[in-house]
Amino acid sequence: MNEIVINYCKPCGYIKQATKAAELLKNELGIEAELMPGKGGIFNITVNGEIVAKRTRYGFPQDEEILKGVSGKINNQKNL
Repeated sequence: MNEIVINYCKPCGYIKQATKAAELLKNELGIEAELMPGKGGIFNITVNGEIVAKRTRYGFPQDEEILKGVSGKINNQKNL
C-alpha cells in the first residue's frame, strides 16, 4: 500500500493548497492523502517518503505536476 502525504506549513496558511491537492488526488486518481501540518514554509507531496511535487520559489505545484508525480511513482512501484 502506498502512503501519500501532503506536508504543509500551518503557520503560513498553506492548508488551502494542501486540501485542494488532496481533493485533486481523490477525485482524479481515487487516492486518499494524509495532510501533515508542519512549519518553515514547507509544502510537498510524498509517496512512500519520496518527494514527487513541492513548492518552489516560483509557487505551488500545478495540478498536472501533482497528478503526474503521484501516479508516476505509484505506477513505477507496481512494475518493480
